[in-house]
Parts: sequence; structure tokens; C-alpha cells
Amino acid sequence: MDPATLPAAALARVRVVLVRTTHPGNIGAAARAMHTMGVGRLVLVAPERYPHPEATALASGATAVLDGARVVGTLPEALAGCAIAIGLSARPRAFAGRVLPLRDAAVEAARATAAGDVALVFGTEMSGLSNAELAQCAIAATIPANPDYPSLNVAAAVQVAAYELRVAAGAGRVWSAPRFAPAAHDEVEALYAHAQVTLTAMRFLHPAQPRRLLPRLRRLFGRAGLEREEVNILRGILARVDQFVERATRRGPGGLTPNMHSSAC
Repeated sequence: MDPATLPAAALARVRVVLVRTTHPGNIGAAARAMHTMGVGRLVLVAPERYPHPEATALASGATAVLDGARVVGTLPEALAGCAIAIGLSARPRAFAGRVLPLRDAAVEAARATAAGDVALVFGTEMSGLSNAELAQCAIAATIPANPDYPSLNVAAAVQVAAYELRVAAGAGRVWSAPRFAPAAHDEVEALYAHAQVTLTAMRFLHPAQPRRLLPRLRRLFGRAGLEREEVNILRGILARVDQFVERATRRGPGGLTPNMHSSAC
């Protein structure tokens, strides 16, 4: 399989299961959160109100997730055929199975998609998953939130979980700014030499006592990873400074301020 298709293939095997959701807006907001992360399979267990216009409104363009949502009566129906179920819970439970931070659980989920479907299970808004519901999940995952206020809105929890799963599935790359032609070694050396001449003419650099200025400039230019166009810009600035220095020099000894040597030299 083409590596570029692996994240999409893994995410296609993920079900988000919402159990006994009471507010239809949360269903729509969860659908939107899923869609932004490339997760498209939604299963609703005994929702209090669905379908509902508020769910459609809060989906905000992710209506395809709602259109494909399955509504079932029980959690076992929602989990049928899954290779693994991961229940989200902020509350400690005495008889939970494996308990993992969500990031680690997402890695387990991404691996498990090679064997079959994976379910991410979220409980009702007021109390989350019951002990009996969480017991049906092989892994209890928790979002390491503020311990003084760890409760997330169900749609927000879906967003975090879907993001972590997307990254774990290998779709964590982001856009990058365009990179232009790098400056050649000779071009950077010419800039360095030009800077020495200009700084000396400005009386900022004393060539007989350069101290650390020149090595620091060389390190700065090297660390910057300059592009060719950037070198040209800097050379243009130095050339313009050279013109002003030359005019000031023509005006006589007072044209340049005498004590301009850098203390860093």
C-alpha cells in the first residue's frame, strides 16, 4: 500500500461512539470535530434527540458525517465487530482495565486498525460512561487535563481524541513555507568580507583589535542558513551604507562620529 494512503486507511476503521447523548448540538459539534481530523464513522447509542436541526447546524458543513451516522439501541450493538474499544473517562474507576493517557491509547488504536475496526467511546454529558459501559472497553483512556477541572465537553473530547489518533496514524505532517535557493559558500564568504569592509569604514570594527565580533558574525551567518536572495538583500544594504559612509568621509574628520567602535569588538 502507498504510504500516503496509510493514515486514511487507518482512520477509515475508526468509529466514534457517543452513548446516550442528551444535547443534539453536541452530536453536530462532534461530527464537525471528527470531519476536521478525517474520521467519518459515527455511531449513536440511544441519543435523547436525534435527528435534530441543532445537530445539523452545529455540524457546520460536516453533514456527511451525520448523514452516515448509525443509531443503535445498546453499546454492544455499537461495538459489534470491533478489534478494540477505547472508553474515554476522566473519573478513576476501581475496576477499569488498562488505563492509558489518551496519547498512548491513540497509538494502540492506530496499531489495532491493522486488525479491524476501533471504537472510541464517549459517555453522556452529565456523568460520562457508566462502570458497566467502561467495562466493555479494553482500554480506559484519559485526557491529562487540569486536575482541578478535568471535565471536557463531549465534542471537545472527541476533537482531542480524533486529533491524537490522526497523529498516531501518521498524518501529523503540516504545511511548510517555501524554501528558495540557498546561498553558495562563496556568496556567504563575499557577504562576510563585505561586512568587514563596511564595519571598518563605519569605525564600528577596529581591524587590528577585532576581538570576538568577526567570529560571531561568521557564526551568525552560518546559523541563519541564508538564501541567495537574502544575501543579495544584505549586500544591497551594505552597499547603501557604504555610500553614506563615503559621503560622510568626504565632509572631513567630523563626518563620522569618532567613538563608534563596538564594545563587542
